[in-house]
Amino acid sequence: MTEVSQISDAEWDVWRSFTAMRRQLDLALEHQLQKDAGISRPDFEILLAIFEAPEKQLRARELVDRLGWEKSRVSHQVTRMEKRDLVTRRECDSDLRSSWILLTPSGKRAVLGSMRDHATTIRKYFFDALTPAELELVSTASRRVLDAIDPPACTRLAEDEDADEPTAAKA
Repeated sequence: MTEVSQISDAEWDVWRSFTAMRRQLDLALEHQLQKDAGISRPDFEILLAIFEAPEKQLRARELVDRLGWEKSRVSHQVTRMEKRDLVTRRECDSDLRSSWILLTPSGKRAVLGSMRDHATTIRKYFFDALTPAELELVSTASRRVLDAIDPPACTRLAEDEDADEPTAAKA
């Protein structure tokens, strides 16, 4: 493979190991969220973002920016969560093109109920599996990779979406 890709076999092994670890960790965390709180990882990410917001509410665009998701993905996920009474939308008085997304009491219970178990699972599968020196290496490597992606991929995605919007929609 090295003749075509300019990546050595050893580098491919590192990449495959990293992507397998990331997928398995995501699946383990997802499974635990489903088991402990009956919510998905996307549910949890939205609930947590709103819960951590100063007023416990976010405009849809702010949610897109915080999560780094496409607008349509956020919209569809919020719609599914509304049907399950985890969030609700309210018109934004200062910007009629936007709406606020707020936690319902059920959504607040779901996020609060899942936070401790989620943290415990992260500790078990990530922090406890690595030594302090390995954690420092992961942290350093993560920052270096993030710095190499400039601007961050989610920022570029949002900018690309904005460029695709009709001018009237941006006004």
